Amino acid sequence: MEIKVLGPGCPKCTALAESVESMAKEMGLDYEIEKISDLNTIMGFGVFMTPGLVVDGEVKSVGKVPTADEIKKMLKE
Repeated sequence: MEIKVLGPGCPKCTALAESVESMAKEMGLDYEIEKISDLNTIMGFGVFMTPGLVVDGEVKSVGKVPTADEIKKMLKE
């Protein structure tokens, strides 16, 4: 599973990255996580509000830090 956290490094972006990594570990997933801060790359995903979460190339969340349960659901899909 390829996970990308999109954002310039703001507190919400950091919180999202930590939550996603924690949930992926808890679920026992085989994953790679990448933090992307380049604005052109972020906009290339169609994301104009950060933080953004991309799982296996699909944008799952934009502009907020989802709850732990929401993150788990996104990682299962």
